[in-house]
Amino acid sequence: MGGIVAERVGDAAMLYGPVIVADASGASGHDRLELAAQLVAGALDHARALGLRTAFARPQGLDRIWVRFGFIPLPESTLPTGLRGRPGAGLFAWRGGSALWTLRGSE
Repeated sequence: MGGIVAERVGDAAMLYGPVIVADASGASGHDRLELAAQLVAGALDHARALGLRTAFARPQGLDRIWVRFGFIPLPESTLPTGLRGRPGAGLFAWRGGSALWTLRGSE
């Protein structure tokens, strides 16, 4: 079992998770990571369908999953005002569509 929650502000969202709950079936660490990757893929598909431009996430030791989906590390100053002040250290972000990264004009 697992899940991801998102908080949306305008055309950006902060993803919380993925969180995977291991059961007694003895799923391997690889299986749990693959489930986490599937949840991220679904969240990004949903973000695209909603027209979100940017999705942010905290690393949580899942750097290889974030990088697999095109997230890049960014400074906290790139967060939109409405998403600032959340707990956690480090920040990854994904841009949907043909959006290009630029730090000019960031809030």
